[in-house]
Amino acid sequence: MKKILLFTLVFLAAEFTFGQFTLGIKVGYDAAKLSTNIDSVTTNFKSGFQIGAFVRVGKRLFLQPEVYYTTQGGVFTSNISDWKQTIKIGSIDVPVLVGFKLLKGDFINVRLMAGPMASFVVNKSIADGGADPAPLTTGDLNSVNWAIQAGAGLDIWKITFDVRYQLGLNELIKTVENYSFNSYNNVWNISLGFKIL
Repeated sequence: MKKILLFTLVFLAAEFTFGQFTLGIKVGYDAAKLSTNIDSVTTNFKSGFQIGAFVRVGKRLFLQPEVYYTTQGGVFTSNISDWKQTIKIGSIDVPVLVGFKLLKGDFINVRLMAGPMASFVVNKSIADGGADPAPLTTGDLNSVNWAIQAGAGLDIWKITFDVRYQLGLNELIKTVENYSFNSYNNVWNISLGFKIL
């Protein structure tokens, strides 16, 4: 078992070390939804964007760390009283993805990828609506969050196109008085990139 593990680690290190190197920039559209387990509160998607850069190292098997600024959030609406809150979060996100090229060519690549992501909130706001007092304040939002990303991508020459789903791993909203939101940040993302190197 140890020999198999050692062989696998050596193979992966060689693949990443001596593989191709790509540097690129990307922009994307986010559709984020903050989940909740409160029956009297509904939640809706909120649109956002992302802009940043990525590095890809490897041939068929590759490692792809990224860093980008993104805006996400969600909309909570009470079904039993007159309040509504729109949450907007700006964060620096750092996913580290491991991928595999199902189709590897000089001009076209088809990829699958997945990996963990750390999200560092740099700005946040909550807009209130309705006549009744709303429960959340910006202080109730966590400043560091974790997620898993998984998706697929297509490269055509220097253009990259990715579709991913992001599953939140920790509660984004702390428990507030009379409300336990149990809220996770789940996001669909579509991005377009350009390989500089």
